[in-house]
Amino acid sequence: MTIEWWLTYLLTTTILSLSPGSGAINTMSTGISHGYRGTVASISGLQVGLSLHIVLVGIGLGTLFSQSLLAFEILKWAGALYLVWLGIQQWRSSGAINLSTLSQTMPRRRLFQRAVLVNLTNPKSIVFLAALFPQFIIPHQPQAIQYLVLGVTTVIVDIIVMIGYATLATRIAGWIKGPHQMKLLNRIFGGLFMVVGVLLASARRST
Repeated sequence: MTIEWWLTYLLTTTILSLSPGSGAINTMSTGISHGYRGTVASISGLQVGLSLHIVLVGIGLGTLFSQSLLAFEILKWAGALYLVWLGIQQWRSSGAINLSTLSQTMPRRRLFQRAVLVNLTNPKSIVFLAALFPQFIIPHQPQAIQYLVLGVTTVIVDIIVMIGYATLATRIAGWIKGPHQMKLLNRIFGGLFMVVGVLLASARRST
């Protein structure tokens, strides 16, 4: 994996982490209701859930690649198309985020457990990883180290983004409660997803 290709992945996974979703909602709610210590527990739980998804995707894709190069190539194209489809779906989404349903007080252990479940029960997370990873795996290079680099990058980026969401929670939460603001955010990130999907497909065709 070249540094240029890694930077492309870094940009893509940053867009994923910044895109408003269950993890961001959980982090903002915890930041507002439980302060710094509660937020640390919550973000740690999110990363445990995310890491488990990364391991599952890495094992599954590694097995698939070892059995069929054609299947792996088909999955790469399907992944690029999925990114475009996801962008279209997010572009068309609307509505406001409701933080009040997650604002009840609870101990840090419960916050950690809840955050783990938030990511583990989010099917979009594992599907997105399964669609994204094949775009950046170079077949003739050792796969384990490539999956490790992608996985560590994903977790570190998500930690940084979640800290940002928690730090700015009181300001961001009040702004995105409105449906018009949320619709704008969905269109921004939906457009970014579509651009990334098209760029990945185009880059693959030219190689």
